[in-house]
Amino acid sequence: MTTRRTQQERRDQASAALLEAAAELVVEEGVRAVTLARVGERAGYSRGLVTHHFGGKQALLEQLARTTQTGFVPGLDSLPPGLDRLLRLIDGYLAQLSEPDVLSRAFLVLWAESMTAPELAPIFRERDQAFRDDLRHEISAGIAEGTIRADANPEQLAVAIVGQLRGIALQCLLDPAAVEPAELCRCAAEVWKRALS
Repeated sequence: MTTRRTQQERRDQASAALLEAAAELVVEEGVRAVTLARVGERAGYSRGLVTHHFGGKQALLEQLARTTQTGFVPGLDSLPPGLDRLLRLIDGYLAQLSEPDVLSRAFLVLWAESMTAPELAPIFRERDQAFRDDLRHEISAGIAEGTIRADANPEQLAVAIVGQLRGIALQCLLDPAAVEPAELCRCAAEVWKRALS
């Protein structure tokens, strides 16, 4: 006996397929290749369904940027804020580079293209600000608990960590053979633990 899917389940499945199709186009050809018609065709739906789900290309790209950063390091919620959780976040980010999925690769391509694409810049400024806010929270918590040195500057350290992680991820995308994620995880954890303690 087959169970019929609910309207919400069908909607969620279509939305996920459309985002995956958009991500594939971004990775293969860049953001200029993303049109509502091509996304719909690639996902096996009509352009009208893409419009129905997202309204337009800008909203689709915004949702793609948000989706790619949701829960990318599992298990963080079980740890209290502070140095250990910060190091786990850095480790988890780098560990994902060993087998990046299409959504992760699309995020990096879009992030890089946001430097010259005015329609992308606000999305990625907001995403980077949210990432820095999370990191700043972890650093501030570590200072409060005494595991991070008291004179640490949470704002600037957050900028440095995002810069390191995004830079490594872009190198991995450009030249995967040059990046050894397992070794990077060890090195980065040591560097940041030394710098923060």
